[in-house]
Amino acid sequence: MKPKDMRKILFLLVLLVACVSARANSLVAEADSAYNQGEFVQAVRLYHQAVTNTGGTPVLYYNLGNSYYRIGKLGRAVICYERALKMDPSFTDARTNLDFVNTKILDKPEDDSTFLSNVHTGIKAWMSPNAWAWVAFGLFILVLGCIALYVFSGNVILRKVGFFGGGVVLVIFFYAFIVAGQVAAAPYNRNTAVVIVPTTNLSTSPGNVNTKDSKIIPVHEGTVVEIVDSMAIPGETSSPLWYDVKINNATRAWVRAVDVEKI
Repeated sequence: MKPKDMRKILFLLVLLVACVSARANSLVAEADSAYNQGEFVQAVRLYHQAVTNTGGTPVLYYNLGNSYYRIGKLGRAVICYERALKMDPSFTDARTNLDFVNTKILDKPEDDSTFLSNVHTGIKAWMSPNAWAWVAFGLFILVLGCIALYVFSGNVILRKVGFFGGGVVLVIFFYAFIVAGQVAAAPYNRNTAVVIVPTTNLSTSPGNVNTKDSKIIPVHEGTVVEIVDSMAIPGETSSPLWYDVKINNATRAWVRAVDVEKI
């Protein structure tokens, strides 16, 4: 291919990207205007289009969640806030609004997470994925500095500082590295879902036909569940796919896939 043809292709690609970006910015501006004017249904439609065109950003999902809340779709609002936080755990406004919407969920299941699990979750929310990556990188450099201090220093005290300090920093580095990996992988983790219908039932067995031994547990819109497994039920017309889910460490059952949406 001639250099001239390559330049033409490159120019067309740049022009295409610019057009898509301009269209997305236009949609966001229209959506913002609709939201400010109280036209929340229109805002939902426009923000959805912007998400489709751009692939989604924390701010777009946050605004979409606000719009869904305004029209009474608590489950959809929770999904949007959760998606925003998956992309940026340090997004304080999204977390604040998510906590507020969670207070509106009927019969919200009790959180039985352990203390250490909650602490770990809180730590992950301190920074964005990029920030955690830089912290891990900085700690790695500090570990190398401690090693150099231990190896090359002629002072006994400095050698001890290099040895013991390096050990402590190494542990912190590994933890920061793990957190950075978890935060970066969160947007691609699809093992959680949110109930999007006003009420659905969890059953101890999949399928709409329940025996007398089946236990039915009602859950309401906005409830977050963890997907453990799935099963297709032949012959089921309303929902051939069922999810084996956990609400907390004490509750595990089956729910219709059409009643929830993955985050």
